[in-house]
Amino acid sequence: MSNKIPRKQSIMRIIYFPASVIAVYGIIFAFMPERAFLAIKSSGIIFSNIIIPLFLVFILIIVLNLFLKPTYIASFLGKEAGIKGIILSMTAGIISTGPIYVWYPILKELKEKGAGSSSIAVFLNSRAIKPFLLPIMISYFGCLYVAILTVFTITGSLVAGYIVGALMEKKT
Repeated sequence: MSNKIPRKQSIMRIIYFPASVIAVYGIIFAFMPERAFLAIKSSGIIFSNIIIPLFLVFILIIVLNLFLKPTYIASFLGKEAGIKGIILSMTAGIISTGPIYVWYPILKELKEKGAGSSSIAVFLNSRAIKPFLLPIMISYFGCLYVAILTVFTITGSLVAGYIVGALMEKKT
């Protein structure tokens, strides 16, 4: 039995969300035109804020597809990578910048190329540590507090990665 979705059904899934949004805006516009205009304006502002990061993500995905082979990714972030892969994921998460939603498509691509679920979970959890914000945190909360919080964040990231990896392994 094939898991393929028929072409017509696939197209309908793609169209469903934008059509629903347009319909909701249309209904709101009929009853409250000033609020609908304000909502459309807010949506435009959000779209203009995310278009450049999304464009950069698509470029990065193209580069990943062109130059990185699944076996190469799996060797660094796959199940067999061990502690080296976890440290790489944690370091990448700590130094990564920008909004989290920009990273989702990239992480999906990496997962499809063989990256392990635990490595991705460690990356996502490690994003809570931002080196450029540590001096500000220290000035507000003190060095001891920030050190303890950072250690717990790293530990939590590792534990979450292990649990996600174990649960995903159990699922498959």
